[in-house]
Amino acid sequence: MNTVAIVDYGMGNLRSVAKAIEHVAPAARVIVTSDPAVVAAASRVVVPGQGAMPDCMAQLRDRGLTEAVIRAAAEKPFLGICIGLQMLFEHSEEGDVPGLGILPGRVLRFPAEAMKTADGSRLKVPHMGWNGVHQAEAHPLWQGIADDSRFYFVHSYYVEAGSPEQVAGYTVYGIPFTSAVATANIFAVQFHPEKSAQAGLTLLGNFLQWNP
Repeated sequence: MNTVAIVDYGMGNLRSVAKAIEHVAPAARVIVTSDPAVVAAASRVVVPGQGAMPDCMAQLRDRGLTEAVIRAAAEKPFLGICIGLQMLFEHSEEGDVPGLGILPGRVLRFPAEAMKTADGSRLKVPHMGWNGVHQAEAHPLWQGIADDSRFYFVHSYYVEAGSPEQVAGYTVYGIPFTSAVATANIFAVQFHPEKSAQAGLTLLGNFLQWNP
């Protein structure tokens, strides 16, 4: 059976992620868990998250989940969502904290001076709402999703990937920023697929079928 562990480290609306995955894969066993052993035993791992990066990293450590997440990212199909994307990188400007260092790069705050539209109107931070994602490369998780499809975002910080070849998608909000990364068995997104209507459900369904 396809067993999906959704890592619970106390940050984010995990039930909405679980319900979306159950919807697209009713035969899968979906477990919301803070048990490292359950994460290790799962066939697929999803790490969602909302909130501040320092709090997320501290909660992950305090619950004994850091090594389980690092191991999962090395060994099995892995989907990171929002903070679950940002924590994969080396360092975050938010709170000046290290990430897991699985991928090269850093997390930066949207620069205030660049937060304007072409006509000069101010853009608000956090970036909240629907925006298009340009697919930078073909990937099994993009299957059935049109290029520049719109997904739902809520964030004030963005990833600056250290390896451009790992960028799977980007979005423009004042500046172009990385909104999806892919490498080997890892796919991670800044947006919330569980809140992104059919495009998000398609991506989650693709993840459940993906065999990297």
